[in-house]
Amino acid sequence: MDRIIIEDLLLRCIVGINPDEREKEQDVNLRIVLHADLRQAGSSDDIADTINYKAVKVAVRQFVEASSCFLIEKLATEVARLCLRDPRVEQVDVRIEKPGALRFARTVAVEISRTRADLAD
Repeated sequence: MDRIIIEDLLLRCIVGINPDEREKEQDVNLRIVLHADLRQAGSSDDIADTINYKAVKVAVRQFVEASSCFLIEKLATEVARLCLRDPRVEQVDVRIEKPGALRFARTVAVEISRTRADLAD
């Protein structure tokens, strides 16, 4: 399976369970891997035949910056759900890092991998 990778998307949002985390935005760093068949785009050289990663970035940014999840697990799941709205995306991997979440650690991260079937309501 082919992949489009969005690496080190640095955003700010309300995330966390502690009272101070509910008031002040924190940095989160995202890595998004969109699994899709990119052969047609490779042949045609036409944006209509692929996933517009700028549009994905804009949608993810708008969502994350407006969110206020308690857990990065929930935030990652909702980002995956958003990415899977494009029918060409067969699977998505989402890694969300929360720098500074633990003393003496550079970051804490959650990484999930989801398909449309995983998120069917």
